[in-house]
Amino acid sequence: MLKLGLCCKFEKEPIKFLTATALHVLKLKPAERKEKLAGLCLANAGALAAAIKYCAANGIGSFRVNSQVLPLKTHPAAGYAVEDLPGGAGIIKAFKNCGALARKLGIRLTFHPDQFILLSSEDEAITAASIKELEYQAEVAGWIGADVINIHGGGGYGNKPAALLRVGAALKRLSRAARSRLAFENDDRVYTPADLLPFCRAHGVPFVYDAHHHRCLPDGLSVEEATRQALETWNRRPLFHLSSPKLEWKGPKPQLHHDYIDIKDFPACWLGLDITVEVEAKAKELAIKRLLEQLGSY
Repeated sequence: MLKLGLCCKFEKEPIKFLTATALHVLKLKPAERKEKLAGLCLANAGALAAAIKYCAANGIGSFRVNSQVLPLKTHPAAGYAVEDLPGGAGIIKAFKNCGALARKLGIRLTFHPDQFILLSSEDEAITAASIKELEYQAEVAGWIGADVINIHGGGGYGNKPAALLRVGAALKRLSRAARSRLAFENDDRVYTPADLLPFCRAHGVPFVYDAHHHRCLPDGLSVEEATRQALETWNRRPLFHLSSPKLEWKGPKPQLHHDYIDIKDFPACWLGLDITVEVEAKAKELAIKRLLEQLGSY
């Protein structure tokens, strides 16, 4: 059965995830800073529980958790261990309760770290920071039962084969918790499905197929063939992405996402598959509601 996924936040629903700037937090005294961060983390656990309940009540099968669900967790100056925050054990318990709730209601949870995650970087400091971020998200994923941490290939640096060799080397530095959840997605500027599918097969990692990105950066594979090959990389329910261009496909910057999904952009070969499709549309839950209605007529 095909399931649709909501990404990170809501358009109209009053469910909000809180954050803070490092500039603000670092102005606080150490004790005040910890209290502030603890409050944000606990509030976000509550927001996650509300998001899970909303998805379950509205026919949405998956929710992508915001990378900053623990605000500033890996910041070089403002970062922290949750255990060291006031009520840290309670914060962890609250997130574990979210995981139990998601399992009870049948809601899949995933992560999609920010674009600054670059395992392909030529700069060791950037690679190390990327690994640190992935380990943080793997820690939270363990609490809540998220089964995917999806990233892009990163930069090509003028030599994509060499860049992917660096990615492969970085994989060996990840913990089992992070490595077992990691998946790679094609993007709209550098790495196509044809670039990443062989890498994913060679390293035993799943491939998240983004049909919009593929249409922006084609590689000779059809949507049907890319779908078939992507499905073969998964040892659990496959995860795909879908969006529509803000303007027409032949207009400027087709990479930009529309508020809603044009039903003509939904690949016919995905209908009837047992997959999760994360809907990357600016109108968030409103876009999914409309898409569910449209798919119901097929």
